[in-house]
Amino acid sequence: MAKIEPRVLSGFRDYLPRKMIPRQRMLASIERGFQRFGYAPLQTPALEYLEILLGKYGDEGSKLLYRFKDEGDRDVALRYDLTVPLARVVAQYPDLPRPFRRYQIAPVWRAERPARGRFREFVQCDGDIVGSPDPVADAEVIQLGCTLLDDLGVKSYKVRLNHRKVLAGMEAACGIGAEQAVKVLRTIDKLPKIGPEATKGLLATENCLGADQVEKLFAFLEIAGEPLEVLSRIESLFPEGGVGREGIDGLRQVVGLLGAVGFGGRVALDLSIARGLDYYTGTVYETFLEDLPTFGAVMSGGRYDGLVGTFAGEDIPAVGISLGIDRLLAGLTELKVIEESQGAVADVLVTIFDGAHAPQAARTAQAVRAGGVDCELYPALAKLSKQFKYAERRGARWVVIVGPDEAACGEVQVKNMESGSQERVPLERLGAWMAEHKGR
Repeated sequence: MAKIEPRVLSGFRDYLPRKMIPRQRMLASIERGFQRFGYAPLQTPALEYLEILLGKYGDEGSKLLYRFKDEGDRDVALRYDLTVPLARVVAQYPDLPRPFRRYQIAPVWRAERPARGRFREFVQCDGDIVGSPDPVADAEVIQLGCTLLDDLGVKSYKVRLNHRKVLAGMEAACGIGAEQAVKVLRTIDKLPKIGPEATKGLLATENCLGADQVEKLFAFLEIAGEPLEVLSRIESLFPEGGVGREGIDGLRQVVGLLGAVGFGGRVALDLSIARGLDYYTGTVYETFLEDLPTFGAVMSGGRYDGLVGTFAGEDIPAVGISLGIDRLLAGLTELKVIEESQGAVADVLVTIFDGAHAPQAARTAQAVRAGGVDCELYPALAKLSKQFKYAERRGARWVVIVGPDEAACGEVQVKNMESGSQERVPLERLGAWMAEHKGR
């Protein structure tokens, strides 16, 4: 039989146990965080009809869809994000209570060029509120996202906040017409990735803006300072009752609400944040690790009031946030905030002394598990030295030996692999002993 070369596609990865263990722990923490805020779990299919996804992300997003015909000759695509499937669910199941809070943790696929922290298959962790137009909902999902990062031990990050209506007011002030507006926003969204000069070049060549328009636009984008200070500075640029003032009012409320719950310091106003997806209509935000300023956003989202209506035939407001677990894990690993596991899921390894004592070893492992402590039994007859080396490689905390002497006395010997100390423990008390020492 011909040998097949083992390999994976570019932009896709295998997660071996040393990476998967900390990743699973992160996901468990995130799921607990969603539930603490009252969000209910939702799952949607990996495949959707192409028409469900097509046209929701803009021209560039549509080009990144993994799309094909299935065996039924239907046009289908792998989901690009979790937001459009949520919009389809809300329209398909009108009896869902509103406001509807949901979270979903699932992989998505984008046929984009792989780069540092950027993959073609990755897991998103989304939380959304559907049915509330109020800035209270916008502030809550940002607070939720910050809480998820805090729970994971992320110390230095900043949520960069903006509003699509502020951007619309800015475009109007720069003389950018409606037919150019969406394309200009997509170009501005590339600013963190390609830098100011390249972005200015695209605005001139691809968006056909004049030199004065580009300079005026960038003078606006570069306004910085404390959020409320920035809002006061730009307010005079927009006419009263205009779309720009609406965006400013919305941002003021969101910033005030976040300050009231202790998260004001986590937020910065960044007028260059645009979010390139077409469905955003209000607040938009991207979150960056301050110790890795060029790494890219690890959490983002915004308000998308028109998206559900494309399926439901009625205006249904919605806002959400999405944490990219794979990019965040890569960033925190690079910063050494998270260390790869040695591969041990269980704290305890029970050795098998010899064939005659295998049943006793199996009973011992079960006694440890009954005490609420994770435990693995070495799955073969081997020299004890080999079993100890295995425990060391796996990062087990304790090794349990059940030899003839211990079995005769109804005891086991427990070795602490960190200190090297050993202790004899009655088998009947082993589960309780392990439970007592678990947190030490």
